[in-house]
Amino acid sequence: MRRSDFTYDLPEALIAQHPPAERAGGRLLHLASVGPRDLQFAQFPSLLRGGDLLVFNDTRVVPARVCGNKPTGGHVEILLERVLDGNRFLAHVNASKALRSEVPVLLPGDVQARFVARHEDLFELQLSTEPLAYFETHGAMPLPPYIERAADDEDVSRYQTVYAREAGAVAAPTAGLHFDDQILARCAAGGVQRAFVTLHIGAGTFQNVRVEDLDSHRMHAERVTVGAATCAAIAATRQHGGRVIAVGTTVVRSLESAAANDSLQPFSGDTRMFIRPGYRFRVVDALLTNFHLPQSTLLMLVTAFGGFDRVMSAYRHAVAQRYRFFSYGDAMFLEKQVSGE
Repeated sequence: MRRSDFTYDLPEALIAQHPPAERAGGRLLHLASVGPRDLQFAQFPSLLRGGDLLVFNDTRVVPARVCGNKPTGGHVEILLERVLDGNRFLAHVNASKALRSEVPVLLPGDVQARFVARHEDLFELQLSTEPLAYFETHGAMPLPPYIERAADDEDVSRYQTVYAREAGAVAAPTAGLHFDDQILARCAAGGVQRAFVTLHIGAGTFQNVRVEDLDSHRMHAERVTVGAATCAAIAATRQHGGRVIAVGTTVVRSLESAAANDSLQPFSGDTRMFIRPGYRFRVVDALLTNFHLPQSTLLMLVTAFGGFDRVMSAYRHAVAQRYRFFSYGDAMFLEKQVSGE
């Protein structure tokens, strides 16, 4: 398949610019065997069964965007991607002129950043203080590029899951944004278990595939941790006939990366796994996910999981029914398509 196969028509008005009034107040498209069912997200617990396992990504979004100036007055916007060692970090940089090592970027809080090296789309910078603590204090929430407004106080809490705990992401695992404490409690009351992985989502998640030939696409690297407790919970779920349900595409990539050798094992490291139609899923049985950008690797993953024709038809249905799209938008629940369906 080629990049252009993953195109659909999306009216700009359907791109959600704000979260719903309540976390669980969005809509849910259930891609059932009988066809699409239009539900409310509050009905999600009713689609689960006792013994199912919900797997969440517990990454926490860092307020990763800061703006500064060169001594000459040139404006520089820095978006943190990953903290390295020695106060160095990788970032996306928007500046009117190229950065030079001898010219510092002056940032709020009397802090300086200096250019170290260029790594493809990313800039390696060195900060005059510890990066993660600095961004936590002075940074703004890094809303996606399709949200055409500045981050505000509401985004500090709403662009973060209620179970976020491991700082390191610059984009939210958006399927998890729908869950509030009440929904989690209803799932637990129904005998549904939960487990966690950590995948620190980078800004590369918003980049469209740039090549028509998918074999030529190189995925951006993201840090993943799948612990022994989660592996044990999945094994127990399998033993008792429950389903492993990924809350978000990042959970799918985490678990499938940990099972890359056909056996799920604890895993900690970088993943560049590119899941597209033809991929054989090893761990996940069902997926809760938001609606994704045309020609994106996330849409390719979802079509691989649910079947290309089935998912693309569901997207056309969602557009026709005026669902809200992308990070602050509505959700879709689907089970893995098995061969022959």
